[in-house]
Amino acid sequence: MPSYLQQLFANQAYNPNNFFLIAGPCVVESEEIVFEIAHKVASICKRLEIPYVFKASYRKANRTSASSFTGLGDAVGLELIQKVGKTLQLPTTSDVHSAEECAIAAQYVDILQIPAFLCRQTDLLVAAAETGKVVNVKKGQFLSGPSMKFALDKLVKAGNQQVALTERGTTFGYQDLVVDYRNITWMKELEVPVIMDCTHSLQQPNQTSGVTGGNPQLIGTIAKAAIATGADGLFIETHPNPSQAKSDGANMLQLDLLEGLLEKLVRLRAAVL
Repeated sequence: MPSYLQQLFANQAYNPNNFFLIAGPCVVESEEIVFEIAHKVASICKRLEIPYVFKASYRKANRTSASSFTGLGDAVGLELIQKVGKTLQLPTTSDVHSAEECAIAAQYVDILQIPAFLCRQTDLLVAAAETGKVVNVKKGQFLSGPSMKFALDKLVKAGNQQVALTERGTTFGYQDLVVDYRNITWMKELEVPVIMDCTHSLQQPNQTSGVTGGNPQLIGTIAKAAIATGADGLFIETHPNPSQAKSDGANMLQLDLLEGLLEKLVRLRAAVL
């Protein structure tokens, strides 16, 4: 694990041989929900000695339907994410969608996440790099793993080498995604931490209902394969009641299933090292 991630996890007792976990709800729905999820996941990770980053989006800029929930407001969302981090002594992350957002979000979170659809936006990448925060870039559904070297180059040339890359599936037809696990190996060759997004990679976008579908029953399969192929971290969106979640409920992991899955993954990680 590179030093910039070790610094983020300095307040946590963890097994350095474990993968790290980025997890939380898709979007900030309420203070009650974010704290319920963060408390539960933090407790599990503490017991299993998994370094943990709390994730929630303060705003969902990319929604299929104009009527879909986008957030409680940027200031409210960012303040709640920051409150979770300070209260539970956890590093935090959230998406940024424009160059102007980067400096604002950087005041509240530890990792800036670049959405997959925006991973080629030079001004966004440069602005994120210039904050000095760790930047996690999600691989576009339309890109190969090796092509992510160009996003990495933009960040490094802007003066920031604190980078992680995330695999989140590849477009397969109009309404499905597939995961090519070669991308984990290829992106690791770029000598940065590589994360597997186990939930968004199971999306079924562009449904005629206007709501993205998914295959959450395969989250465990995606996660186990990612650990077996060398992923450094996992990204899992989770919710106590996915059917009631205000964003991406169709591909989120039910919160009470997370502990059992992580137990299996820790054992798998130990076996493949």
